[in-house]
Amino acid sequence: MPDSRGNKISCSNYQCEIELTLEILSGKWKALIIWNLHLHQIIRYNEFRRLIPSITQKMLTQQLKELEKYGILSRKVYPSVPPMVEYSLTETGQELIPIMEAMDLWGKKYVAAYQHSNQEPE
Repeated sequence: MPDSRGNKISCSNYQCEIELTLEILSGKWKALIIWNLHLHQIIRYNEFRRLIPSITQKMLTQQLKELEKYGILSRKVYPSVPPMVEYSLTETGQELIPIMEAMDLWGKKYVAAYQHSNQEPE
């Protein structure tokens, strides 16, 4: 577990592990980044910009750094000009996929139920 003095992620900062998990996955973009890495296996930085067009460059960089720091994804830099960087899920990141799949399924069911309950009678 990371050092509690310099890192928000620490066992002593949470009442339960669900809080820790939510902290790691929190934000609008991290789940989308993880899901896209699951679907595409390896993604280059600029590919993320195409896959998630509404994310800013600053936010993408920040989210990728945080996920790398938490051991969710790995970053591989190739020595070229300009540098080519590829991202992939680590083994720890792969363990999140069943959670993401459950969230995807729950979201689909919720949307279907919401649409069904809000249909206008003909």
